Amino acid sequence: MDAFDVVIIGAGVSGAACARELSKRKLRIGVLEREEDVCCGTSKANSAIVHAGFDAEPGTLMAELDVRGVELMGGLCADLDVDLDNIGSLVVCTAEEDLPKLEELLARGRKNGVEPLTIIYGDELRALEPNIADGARAALWAPSACIVNPFQLTWALAENARVNGVEFFFNTEVIGIAQDDGLWTISTTRGGFAARAVVNAAGVYADALHNMVSADTLEIIPRRGQYLVLDTAAGRHVSHTVFQLPTKYGKGVLVTPTTAGNLLVGPTAEDIADKEATDTTAAGLAEVLAKSVLSVKDIPFHETITSFSGLRAHRKEHDFLIGELPDAPGFVDCAAIESPGLTAAPAIGEMVAGIVDGILGPEMRGDFVPARRGIPAVEWACDEDWEALIAEDAAYGHVVCRCRKVTEAQIVAAIRSPLGARSLDGIKRRTEACMGRCQAGFCTSKIMDILDRELADLAYAEITKAGPGSELLVGRDKELGGGGLL
Repeated sequence: MDAFDVVIIGAGVSGAACARELSKRKLRIGVLEREEDVCCGTSKANSAIVHAGFDAEPGTLMAELDVRGVELMGGLCADLDVDLDNIGSLVVCTAEEDLPKLEELLARGRKNGVEPLTIIYGDELRALEPNIADGARAALWAPSACIVNPFQLTWALAENARVNGVEFFFNTEVIGIAQDDGLWTISTTRGGFAARAVVNAAGVYADALHNMVSADTLEIIPRRGQYLVLDTAAGRHVSHTVFQLPTKYGKGVLVTPTTAGNLLVGPTAEDIADKEATDTTAAGLAEVLAKSVLSVKDIPFHETITSFSGLRAHRKEHDFLIGELPDAPGFVDCAAIESPGLTAAPAIGEMVAGIVDGILGPEMRGDFVPARRGIPAVEWACDEDWEALIAEDAAYGHVVCRCRKVTEAQIVAAIRSPLGARSLDGIKRRTEACMGRCQAGFCTSKIMDILDRELADLAYAEITKAGPGSELLVGRDKELGGGGLL
């Protein structure tokens, strides 16, 4: 049985943030992830917003970590070479009778320590966002809000943790946890692990793990949100993140640019029982269409290139649950991390590491490496910079994904990185290949060829879209005499 000081269960953005922060200590740390890669759950399917901090109820852990996350996010993204754009956000009020609610949101934001915040009206609002809906009366303007690349952030946190010694175990599902004489034993589908402390960052499954060790049961309710993604041709339709006044289900349907240049519209908010139900529905997408036009006019939905849904880990108290369990010493919950969990991730990592410090009392390392370099994005490079990359490596001149201008060199870098991609979706999250208008229609076979060439332990027929069960080839082509693959 492999023994660690700390085992983190879950390699989403919260688990990755905890891993990086803990890697500053002299500890042996392992991360167990049931999926084939980092960023395979909620962290890959969200609004990609760094919230300003005005929405969470003052005095909650959610409010505290949201504001602290904003403080940390800029420096963290600079260190890890993650795309972060400070575009600001607007919360739009479309009815005169709802103006007091906008005032309440302003007061809540100021109580949370968010500045600057202001309410703008009429001509000022339309000058800031010309495509705001004609029925908009006023909006709460939060200049500090940002958009971030959630795939990059999660991968960068995990990769930096790996460089600093953290060990990752993928396709490793936890099936049992027990404590004996102060040591946790964790049973998985790939053998056993032992740890002095356990961090439960398992997203919508955090309640299942919590309930294995505690009599004080936890219920996580999967809250499904469905989205539409529009092509980069529509990416400038709005310049800021445009929210609607919040309801008990969240911030409503938003319209926002993304760091990749797309336009994102959604999400819905539907509490469901199935923790695997990430399908989209006709009714859900129709709701996105109907509600979005209440805040933004003339959205070019004919530019829609795909849709997706994600599950948020909601609990009825509507607050994060972070802390060591009183009846399970050494077991630390990092649970119910719903919106603004992405924003709060750096602060969550900081808090969890502090709790582990109290349990294990580790020494700090003197050789922690805080920074990493991302993969150069040819799509955004000027001709001179692209030519410089080609001079360094000719494979930067071989375009594989035409929609997003992703080159062979970028794909190779994604595979060879410290936590290298082993699937089509792994390449997609790291390089944005397959995210363009054709949605992988033209580049899939070329990416498969590169994966096959670069990974000696992965047979061509074993290449998947997103891990075991999603193999891209199903058999041999009889018309080629058994020599071809389908």
